[in-house]
Amino acid sequence: MTNLAIALLGQKFMGRAHSNAWGQVNKFFDLPLKAALDVVVGRDVSELAAFAKRWGWQRFAADWRAVVRDDAVGLVDIVTPNDLHAEPALAALEAGKHVACEKPLAGTLDQARAMRDAAKKHAKKAKTFVWFNYRRCPAVALAQRLIASGKLGRIYHVRAHYLQEWGGPDTPLLWRFQKKIAGSGAHGDLNAHIVDMARFLLGDEIVEVHGAVARTFVTERVIPGSTKTGKSDVDDAVLFLASFKNGAVASFEASRVAFGHQNDNSIEVNGEKGSLRFSFEDMNVLQYADATAPRATSGWTRIMATEGAHHPYVKAWWPSAHVLGYEHGFVNMAADILRVLAGQEPEAPLPDFDDAYQTQRVLEAALLSAKERTAIKLAQVK
Repeated sequence: MTNLAIALLGQKFMGRAHSNAWGQVNKFFDLPLKAALDVVVGRDVSELAAFAKRWGWQRFAADWRAVVRDDAVGLVDIVTPNDLHAEPALAALEAGKHVACEKPLAGTLDQARAMRDAAKKHAKKAKTFVWFNYRRCPAVALAQRLIASGKLGRIYHVRAHYLQEWGGPDTPLLWRFQKKIAGSGAHGDLNAHIVDMARFLLGDEIVEVHGAVARTFVTERVIPGSTKTGKSDVDDAVLFLASFKNGAVASFEASRVAFGHQNDNSIEVNGEKGSLRFSFEDMNVLQYADATAPRATSGWTRIMATEGAHHPYVKAWWPSAHVLGYEHGFVNMAADILRVLAGQEPEAPLPDFDDAYQTQRVLEAALLSAKERTAIKLAQVK
């Protein structure tokens, strides 16, 4: 089996999730490539040695520029804050490395466009991937297959929300609340996921944002390690309405101040032949309503998407109904990346830089719509 040497840029929350994925993927999936945890790069050098030892990285470094030029490295995995995605991604592509990047693709649309263009320029020698990991939930991948097969017929409605509660007044001024680092708030963090999921499920593109509202409720937050406060200049909540090319209408809502919703990533799709709905807080379940069933017995059916013979990714894991969790989406994604790099098909479609750029265009259109209080056609956002 050929080894793929991986360099991980970042060591915090997502660093742990990705380290676990690369460390587990070949233990559960039979794959043509083996993920080799080569080097982890981070700014907090005091923590790097312990992080590398705990998660199985062979070495650690503080200079990402040297790492992306290292001939031993085959794939660079970027899990840094959003403003630090573009520069290492561009350098890695120039060096001929495959690149996997956390979402959103970048902190700004200009940076995302540069990343998209560089990926196209170097496409013959380097592949790109973006970690929209909720596509890898078996229930979501199953929903995509059902819609693609025509199970719902013509799609009418999409309604999606991603609600969290952790961003109230007592939360300090983390990087996610600073526009110069994050680019946006709940919008880029949460709406990015549900816009990607809607595009993934429908296999269709959003062509217009009809209207949007963006609000910052908490404008001052305590600076970590201090009694002073600083400006929180990103959105706490963004809601918008949109239309898809094939005619479906959609609503999207993201918030970090929706108390009672810890990680409520939910989507429902309504079509002429039925409906599907998914909620990540019950991530192993897909709800299906068959509009062609006899009326006397029609309604929502609860599908436990844990049957290895019928549901994506599950056969690599546990017996039926032995449920998966958050971390499994990352492992499933790592498996699909390794398949693609070996010339095989992924179990579910993978987003590359161009795909993620299309999601970022929608996010930009929504912010423009909120700012200008008008509809924005995606043709205007390039």
